[in-house]
Amino acid sequence: MTDSEAATTRQQIADALREDPATASDLSTTVGVPVSSVYGHLQHVAQSVHGNGEQFLVAPPECRNCGFSAFDDPVNYPSRCPECRSEGIEEAVFKIE
Repeated sequence: MTDSEAATTRQQIADALREDPATASDLSTTVGVPVSSVYGHLQHVAQSVHGNGEQFLVAPPECRNCGFSAFDDPVNYPSRCPECRSEGIEEAVFKIE
């Protein structure tokens, strides 16, 4: 069994974010879990990295129509923009430094 096979999903997500910034969709493909599960894992990863002296960074989602990016919870995928009601939302990008 390789290290990547032995690592938990959260460890795989954290390791991927230490290497390169990624969206939830990117991480879903990388670790092989549904996007909806990635968001739940990201919340836990964000909490665990602070204890290690690392930073969990988020480039928030942004509306493609009006540019709104002040979403309440950036570690979640909004279904539509609260400003213009557009459903064209760019995914948040996550990184661990």
